[in-house]
Amino acid sequence: MQAERAASVPFPPGDTKFSMARTFGFTREPLTLLLAAYEKYGPVFTQRVFHQNIIFVLGPEANHHLLVSNAKNYSWRHGHYGDLTPLLGDGMLAIDGAFHRLQRKAMLPMFHRERIARSQLLMEQEVDDALATWQDGTRVDLYHWTRELALRIAMRALFGIDPETARGRGDAAQEFENALSFWSKDYVFQIMRGPGTPWARMRAAAKRLDAIIYGEIADRRARGEHGDDLLGLLLDAQDGDGLELKDRHIRDEVMTLLFAGHDTTTSTVAFLFYELSRHPAYANGDDFNLTAALDETLRMYPPAWIGPRRSIEPATIAGVEIPGGVPVEYSSWVSHHLPDVWEDPFTFNPDRFVGAARDAIPKGAYVPFGGGSRTCIGMRFGQAEIGVIATKILSRFRLEVDPGYVLSVRQMPTIGPRDGLPVTVRAAPPAANLGDGDVSREPLAA
Repeated sequence: MQAERAASVPFPPGDTKFSMARTFGFTREPLTLLLAAYEKYGPVFTQRVFHQNIIFVLGPEANHHLLVSNAKNYSWRHGHYGDLTPLLGDGMLAIDGAFHRLQRKAMLPMFHRERIARSQLLMEQEVDDALATWQDGTRVDLYHWTRELALRIAMRALFGIDPETARGRGDAAQEFENALSFWSKDYVFQIMRGPGTPWARMRAAAKRLDAIIYGEIADRRARGEHGDDLLGLLLDAQDGDGLELKDRHIRDEVMTLLFAGHDTTTSTVAFLFYELSRHPAYANGDDFNLTAALDETLRMYPPAWIGPRRSIEPATIAGVEIPGGVPVEYSSWVSHHLPDVWEDPFTFNPDRFVGAARDAIPKGAYVPFGGGSRTCIGMRFGQAEIGVIATKILSRFRLEVDPGYVLSVRQMPTIGPRDGLPVTVRAAPPAANLGDGDVSREPLAA
């Protein structure tokens, strides 16, 4: 509120009066609310959510401004991702500047194509084991099944942590659920503090997760073997002045990538098979293209649905002036549903990502992985993981969503099916053609 009063440039037009209805609408149906505001005010507008005005920027030009051409004017550290700091600490989602560059440089080797190719053998083993009990007629909550699978893959492939050994210190999957449930609460409950509050439960879960991560760090230091995985790279990482990353920094990156790696993969797999169940003719066709289907799934349901920042200096976005020092947020979810950018945006149509149609998508219109220097570092790893999971399922089964199932999307802080995804497994012959089997191609330019 002080920043609002100190602003030297007026906020863009929008709904700036206090409204609890709008606040609840933003936490429960943000896509509907922000699309309506876009239609009324254009690509840059203001919405008061609870106690503060937030500037939202949508569409190709605004996305490119925020992510690429003027990215240095927008701080992540002081945006609303600061709300994740109690769980993720100073991980890559919440830091800027030289320290962000150091952390990213230390981790980049783990995400080179050669490393990911080696990790695919582990992914295939884990998926095969998870599918071993499936047969025709099996009932599965695909969302929760994938959630446990993706956490196992992340723990083993990225950090060399055996999930069974880690479970002796605590159930990491359940503790992640306990911690992340904080962000599924309405905003008015998130600001509460004290015993018994969602905040207290999240902090307690974070401490139990710390015991697992710090225990692994201590074990490696005691053995004198850092390992050849991401945790090992972080233990070895030093900057140009020989400054060693502290254990808490390593913990923060482990927590951030466990969170990002398993949560986003889980949501994408669930949404992909939800849409394929609703469009069986596409999934069963001889020209099925898994890469295009995944691209379209990420258009309709980008897991990292919002990108909160805080402006540093006043700026002009899509012809609209904004003040400095205030919250500025882009939303891939909303930008991917703009009717003046995407034809029939609520229709699942993978063909829009094939050939000339894909080439015609405007720069900045499709941003499921962010853009610029903050493009998701684990993008290729996630794409490879989803590709392995989807290919192995489709080669043996078809999944049918329960009759009458109505998809409800929740934000926690990534988007996912609010009530899971209950499906029935049906045996099927191998797909005649899965199209482009390598789903790890580069995203469209932001």
